[in-house]
Amino acid sequence: MKTNKNIKTLAEFKDEHYGKTGSAKRGKLDKGFEAFKLGALIHEARLEQGMTQEQLAHKCGTNKAYISRVENNIKDVGISTLQKIIELGFGGQLQLSIKI
Repeated sequence: MKTNKNIKTLAEFKDEHYGKTGSAKRGKLDKGFEAFKLGALIHEARLEQGMTQEQLAHKCGTNKAYISRVENNIKDVGISTLQKIIELGFGGQLQLSIKI
């Protein structure tokens, strides 16, 4: 079986193109990825519950444009607003963790 020596892991790619973990450029990439995950999680949860952005916005006391900006990572969302989206919008419970 032939192996392609040009294949890299994601970690190797990020190290090469964005620097090692802890560098400013890598930190910016990683922060953007975390924001992307949050927007994607909200979007996925909304679709799983069969809701439109407008329906979710109504349930948590905001507007469709705000939900769209959060899902598309254009708008940073505060913890209290995130909690409203999860609890009032989805009927769920927000759980946070810290990794050190």
